[in-house]
Amino acid sequence: MKWWFGRKAGRDARPFLFRWGQGGAAVGGGEWPRSYEAQVREAYLGNPVAQRAVRLVAESAASASIYSETSGDVETPTAAGAAAPPPRYARSPSPFRGGLLTPALLETAVTHLLLHGNAYLQVLCDADGVPAELFALRPERVSVEADSGGWPAAYLYKAGEARSRVAARDGLGKPGLVHLKSVHPLDDHYGLGCLGAAAGAVAIHNAASRWNKALLDNAARPSGALVYAPGDGSALSADQFSRLQEELESQFAGAGNAGRPMLLEGGLSWQAMSLSPADMDFVGLKAAAAREIALAFGVPPMLLGLPGDSTYANYREANRALWRLTVLPMAERVLSGLGAALGAWWPGLRLQVDVDQVTALAEDRERLWAQVSGAGFLSDAEKREMLGFGAVAG
Repeated sequence: MKWWFGRKAGRDARPFLFRWGQGGAAVGGGEWPRSYEAQVREAYLGNPVAQRAVRLVAESAASASIYSETSGDVETPTAAGAAAPPPRYARSPSPFRGGLLTPALLETAVTHLLLHGNAYLQVLCDADGVPAELFALRPERVSVEADSGGWPAAYLYKAGEARSRVAARDGLGKPGLVHLKSVHPLDDHYGLGCLGAAAGAVAIHNAASRWNKALLDNAARPSGALVYAPGDGSALSADQFSRLQEELESQFAGAGNAGRPMLLEGGLSWQAMSLSPADMDFVGLKAAAAREIALAFGVPPMLLGLPGDSTYANYREANRALWRLTVLPMAERVLSGLGAALGAWWPGLRLQVDVDQVTALAEDRERLWAQVSGAGFLSDAEKREMLGFGAVAG
């Protein structure tokens, strides 16, 4: 019987989503979020920058126009020993007639990939054995069961006391669950999300927000010092000190007592204190943490309304970079995985984003069309092929 770090080794063992420091030690001091649920609550539920970054990528991917292509048989026979020509692809709406891939499902899958690094879509078939619905499962509830060779054999879903087991493939070789994951260099079965990399910046940003809230609750200025300096050099007794401290907290502390005058007697004097430049540095620290959060999720800081960032010349360039560097690669990861899984029912299925319908990439499309149109050494058929259009009769 083997035990790993105080846990019994088993098939359904799920990796902890810790953030590791130097020497392999887990960093967990203070309010640093460690588990996946705690990281989601701190980042997606409690941090406006992280939530907006995730929703910006997920909603953009869900709003893209998606089409499917299926390969058809080549009509021209191939001579013996000759290389087979490439299959022809024709657009077909067959996977979408029953609403198999909806924008809400695509948004959920992209959100799970960004946060957890894994997205699990269960394939529900109708009476004829054809996929009728794809249902997204919460990734932290799914465990991979590997066979003797280390390959995924089944997926175990836990929801409280209820458990269900979904085979990776049925007797006909068709998948019962689609597992989409990002690259994890240290794990064979699970992907790596962005929450671990953004956990430190989220903790700093949330702590700075709480600091600002506490500062406003204390009349937007730091506490002062109540100085007792009698002429005879005596000191306050313990009872006098406790009573004075209770009166200060009840009558002069908090936002409700802001600006209330204080009456001092018996050698007491109030000395106001101000913030030093080092104390004021938390403002810049919060802005830097917000930019790190945007960087972890692949969103240009300008699109999140963060000031002080001059990486992009304008908003248009930032929006184009978001689609080219983040949205399209993420959508391609999801659609390629779905196409490979649904190809068991629709052979040669390919799911792709219609880039021509993306408004943010209109300038790139216009530039490409102008370059192809100006190429006089190309025929009309070659130009149509370069632009992604099929051949026409005649």
